[in-house]
Amino acid sequence: MMNREYLTEYVSAFTHSLVHLGVKNAVISPGSRSTPLAYACMKQQGLKVYRQIDERSAAYFALGLAKASGEPVMLLCTSGTAAANYFPAIVEAFYARVPLIVVTADRPHELREVGAPQAINQIDLFGSHVKWSVDLPMPEQENRFAFLSRHLHRSVASAKTEPKGPVHINVPFREPLRIDFEQGYESRGEIAHFSGELALSEEMKSFLLEMLDKPKGIVIVGEMSEALPAEFWEFVQKLQWPVLADPLSNIRTNIDPSCKELIIDSYDALLKNEAFKKEAVPEVVIRIGPQPVSKPLSLYLTAINPETYIVFDESPMLRDAQSVVTHHIQASAAGLWNLPIKAKPETDYRLQWTKARDVYWQVVVRHCMEEKDEGVMAKLFFEELDACDLVVGSSMPIRDTDTFLQSTERDVRIYANRGANGIDGVVSTAFGVQAANDRPAYLFIGDLSFLHDMNGLIASKMQATDLTIVIMNNDGGGIFSYLPQSQEERYFEELFGTPTGLTFGEAAKMYDAEYAAVQTKEQLLEALRATKQKQVKIIEVFTDRQENVRAHRKLWERLNEELAKQ
Repeated sequence: MMNREYLTEYVSAFTHSLVHLGVKNAVISPGSRSTPLAYACMKQQGLKVYRQIDERSAAYFALGLAKASGEPVMLLCTSGTAAANYFPAIVEAFYARVPLIVVTADRPHELREVGAPQAINQIDLFGSHVKWSVDLPMPEQENRFAFLSRHLHRSVASAKTEPKGPVHINVPFREPLRIDFEQGYESRGEIAHFSGELALSEEMKSFLLEMLDKPKGIVIVGEMSEALPAEFWEFVQKLQWPVLADPLSNIRTNIDPSCKELIIDSYDALLKNEAFKKEAVPEVVIRIGPQPVSKPLSLYLTAINPETYIVFDESPMLRDAQSVVTHHIQASAAGLWNLPIKAKPETDYRLQWTKARDVYWQVVVRHCMEEKDEGVMAKLFFEELDACDLVVGSSMPIRDTDTFLQSTERDVRIYANRGANGIDGVVSTAFGVQAANDRPAYLFIGDLSFLHDMNGLIASKMQATDLTIVIMNNDGGGIFSYLPQSQEERYFEELFGTPTGLTFGEAAKMYDAEYAAVQTKEQLLEALRATKQKQVKIIEVFTDRQENVRAHRKLWERLNEELAKQ
């Protein structure tokens, strides 16, 4: 039978093992069945505890915390539908390769499938969306602690091994659920874990050196969970290929000034131009990280079907939705920039890209002087950011980031949920990112996405934060106005536009946040520059969906005209 002394030792061993394995943060939602582990987390040295009432928001908070820190985060809830509310964030973590240690408390085995309250089938609850799942036995005295420590070791090692991702530990507890706070814990020995890096073979090095010697190549950098090192910048300087930088690559910001000419931050716009696409076909494409946000880039790669398209990925899973990759190198990309290549002179091919890039930004300057659509507002917003983190919502915000975020030396790190590309949970993800990096953070989000996770704002009542939320309110799903279904007027508003007529001033009051309503460029700059008085500030920018579409298309037309003159 389970007594209080043994239960205390069991949950203490649980949290001690996780901390020993590198888990530094835990996110907990209130609930009865998880009481023993919740208490153990609170008393565990070396473990910082965050609280979030809503389990769905809690899971996205943990996702942001793990994404920004690069470390596994423990997520704890009670039994029943509380665990089911974790599912959307776990799906995102799985596809975005974010390490989460998901711990769900459960009823004892005799109370399963007999109609007991708050008891659902939690075994393999998350199915194929976790890397590993285990249903632990009851914490009773005949069970050795060595069994527990080995399962926790496997859980954390699985979460941290490429491809990183979530794991699920289901922990049953029988009442009574209280532990002894005064009881100490003496470690019984922990497992040491070492892991190595997948390195390039000699065959790989020889092949890459041959490809890198070609004059017409591009490097594509997708989302990066960690900052690229100085060796990367030295490598691209020598290579002299254009570097197509996804906004989530974090090489459009914090940029090395000596490499600024190599960064192509406007490829999404340039690859909408038919003439440029025909002229800029590369001999070799090398991609680091996942496929970038840009749809024009995806369509371009599909159309040209490169003779040599190399992707670096430490996972055996090949991320190649277009089926055009020719070489999958399962190794650390660090091996690429450590290759002994000779410095090359500027090439006409690279200058072709940089010249077109400069034309684009000249067009954008003129566009921003004349227009006031969402894209222009986004550009003004980005130019105000420094020494902060930026979390970007899906749909139009991430696309406007791709279109209007110009490369800069300013210190801005950018995050988004692009594993499954959902619009839910983004508010909570932003709170998690801010908690991980402990510096000012901004959230750039649409009105529907904000509605999906408005109750995530309660995080500001649970712990200190510094978050400014910029909501682009076009009263509905703005991205659908750019898609083919927008040409069919019947049912478009009901099914896709989905206007709600809602504004968020009262929501700001409810959560004790600052609020500013913005309709002009001048008002936006004033709101961004005003000294922040509270933990959360909401800036609601009102725009018009049809006007946004018109202005965006006008920008592409102007770019086509200017490129035709070159």
